[in-house]
Amino acid sequence: MFPRPLTPLAAPNGAEPLGRALRRTPLGRARTGLGGPPLLLPSMLMFGVIVASSGLLLMIERGILAEMKPLPLHPPNREGAAWRGPVPRPGGLSLDAGDSDLQVRQDIRNRTLRAVCGQPGMPRDPWDLPVGQRRTLLRHILVSDRYRFLYCYVPKVACSNWKRVLKVLAGVLDSVDVRLKMDHRNDLVFLADLRPEEIRYRLQHYFKFLFVRDPLERLLSAYRNKFGEIREYQQRYGAEIVRRYRAGAGPSPAGDDVTFSEFLRYLVDEDPERMNEHWMPVYHLCQPCAVRYDFVGSYERLEADANQVLEWVQAPPHVRFPARQAWYRPASRESLHYHLCSAPRSLLQDLLPKYILDFSLFAYPLPNVTREACHQ
Repeated sequence: MFPRPLTPLAAPNGAEPLGRALRRTPLGRARTGLGGPPLLLPSMLMFGVIVASSGLLLMIERGILAEMKPLPLHPPNREGAAWRGPVPRPGGLSLDAGDSDLQVRQDIRNRTLRAVCGQPGMPRDPWDLPVGQRRTLLRHILVSDRYRFLYCYVPKVACSNWKRVLKVLAGVLDSVDVRLKMDHRNDLVFLADLRPEEIRYRLQHYFKFLFVRDPLERLLSAYRNKFGEIREYQQRYGAEIVRRYRAGAGPSPAGDDVTFSEFLRYLVDEDPERMNEHWMPVYHLCQPCAVRYDFVGSYERLEADANQVLEWVQAPPHVRFPARQAWYRPASRESLHYHLCSAPRSLLQDLLPKYILDFSLFAYPLPNVTREACHQ
């Protein structure tokens, strides 16, 4: 069965509960650059920085791995009355087969999620959320009643391919390889389409998963795609960004030459809860405290993790996750490093608190943009 939730962690003596501190503390502009004195963050953000650090991950891998057990993250069978282990396909992946890297990452994420989400004041249910946050969440969770799973889609983390898979599983498409422009609404069922009692039932009984990606790599991917290729985004967002942040831009800029630094300045000034979904933090899109996900997959090992999920939900053997197109070039670590090192450090320092929960909850290290690292 799924792992039992841990006992909620109380705040340290004399400390304010993390949930209350997060709500109370404004994410204002920092006063020092990344090369200056350490940034003093609210308690939850400091917790996130510590958890996200590469050093802690290394200690976990060396000190805890030997004591870990395979994670019991198996979905219900068709009737929902019993639990089963994964049935590996040829060449497939199984946690029970001793994939220690996957086990370590999932254990880090599970432990961190339970620790943070167990704090007083954190949401335990979608109905604990304000109306706007709940609406965003329910509009991002896709439903497969035939295979009894819920998938929270995150733009720029292979969500188009997952939607293609859902349409194949529903019988709408014959193959994941069908070449057509993806319709992101039709022939898909979202939790927001259902009645409250139907939503509660599925949240309680269905297998729930999402896929995540390095937060800044996701932002770079969105920047390259939306402002480099899509005219609608250039006109709707790009023109406004140039007007706001470029001196002498004029009243009617084209919006097709937004710089990465200008994009980051725009994000710093935006309310995360009202951002476009392509750059809204995953925490606000999928609310991992209000919804207890059974599996968090990684973009970094997309095909293996995705096919593992398809095994767990007992998808037909011929249904596989689509391979990346030969022409597709994802944002590389080198490209991300270049763009981050080219941005003002004070700007990055202002931006990171807005995405700190995505770094910490999903075990991504913070970027190294010290002068030494950027000159290597």
